[in-house]
Amino acid sequence: MNYATSYPPGEQGVSRSGRRRNIFPAGKLAISLLLFILALGVSFPFVWMIRTSFMLPTDALKFPPLWVPPTFTLQNYRNALTIQPFARYLLNSVFISTVVVFAQLLTASMGAYAFARLKFPGREPLFLLYLATMMIPFQVTLIPLFVMVAKVGWVDTYAAVIVPAIASAYLTFLLRQFFMSIPRELEDAARIDGASYFRIYATIILPLSKPALASCGLLSFMGSWTNFLWPLIVIRTRELRPVPLGLAALQQEQGYTDFPQLMAGSVMALLPIMIVFVFLQRYFVQGIALTGLKG
Repeated sequence: MNYATSYPPGEQGVSRSGRRRNIFPAGKLAISLLLFILALGVSFPFVWMIRTSFMLPTDALKFPPLWVPPTFTLQNYRNALTIQPFARYLLNSVFISTVVVFAQLLTASMGAYAFARLKFPGREPLFLLYLATMMIPFQVTLIPLFVMVAKVGWVDTYAAVIVPAIASAYLTFLLRQFFMSIPRELEDAARIDGASYFRIYATIILPLSKPALASCGLLSFMGSWTNFLWPLIVIRTRELRPVPLGLAALQQEQGYTDFPQLMAGSVMALLPIMIVFVFLQRYFVQGIALTGLKG
């Protein structure tokens, strides 16, 4: 009796898994094409912004629009740096955002470690109450917060922008979820050796949480860098303005909107965020992928 495998004509020697492997490249190509189209749609506003920043005002307002600037100029960047002290605005935002990032990572990581590892009465209700603060709109707490800041004399100072932002319930939640995924056996071994809670936090939890800390740091930096409403209320002096207020000043103090100049300021405001994201991209993606695996 012949047990040889028979194949349909033209498919002799080709297995079923082989036929499946021939289908996958076409599906991957379609997915890659779709992602490329979506990437073009997402990047189009940024390309349009950069393109406008190098155009003359008369060319930027032409219709139909000119896709390629007939004349490239850097005058818009010079105007943004001279008409307004935009370099000072950038330094203000860098200082404020850096301090806020480190303060939020410190408070959020310590709070997350307490909620994830320490056992104390009322831990879960307190954590739920802490998370409930995220549902309160900032506009509700804006007036009481301003009254408190005014009473301590912090209006028109860096402290008015930095101190109210040093705690974040959202970052505490993200870090708590990541800390809960760290094996407890590491802490038990350190505790047997006599390590305190703070030493375990500093030498075990934080080093193992670099991806989560990097992703939270990037989220904190972006939130602080783009914050507009609160600095608008508490900052009065021109030299203390952060970048969002500086961009608004480019439009308001001239009495009209110079779009190329405004786009030049927007490019300079966007550049630090892009630099930070490029350096932290690997940790950011890894942290988002791993955070929240355990609840």
